[in-house]
Amino acid sequence: MLTPPAAVAQQPTETASTTAYDIGGRFSLTTQHGTQLSDADLKGKPYIVFFGFTHCPEVCPTTLFELTGALAALGPDADLLTPLFVTVDPERDTQEYLASYLGAFDSRIIGLSGSAEETAAIARSFKATYRKVPLGGDDYTMDHTAIIYLIDREGQFFDKIDYREDFAVQIEKLRRLVAAK
Repeated sequence: MLTPPAAVAQQPTETASTTAYDIGGRFSLTTQHGTQLSDADLKGKPYIVFFGFTHCPEVCPTTLFELTGALAALGPDADLLTPLFVTVDPERDTQEYLASYLGAFDSRIIGLSGSAEETAAIARSFKATYRKVPLGGDDYTMDHTAIIYLIDREGQFFDKIDYREDFAVQIEKLRRLVAAK
């Protein structure tokens, strides 16, 4: 469900010149528990980033469900990863709502939210896009990039998981991420 380039403050999406080092970067957002978490806090440990929103009808809950299964399949190696769910809908996804929503998935998944500006900044740094889509009245949904970013111990882009990839491929990519030095 990739969205058009206009989705994040008129920023371009990936181009042929994008390199692995162009994806990811500095951030500091609030967890579903009210604490701050930054990229510096994750240095030395691989992490994964998924952009989504709690009112998503399909892609987000499916991805988080599959991620929960992948973490279980990794066994003790899953403890070496920090999975992050960054909301692209900070208007509705309050700290309390994120905590409640994520309670249905693996407890290691950390929900992150920020202001509209902070959300746009982290999305830009990951080349992720999102946009609000009116549904009528005051209701809306969000179109957003639907991949999981794999970030190595040094904070560099390692690989990605597309939500349509076979489960065995997802597990193999996560195992490679954990094993990478």
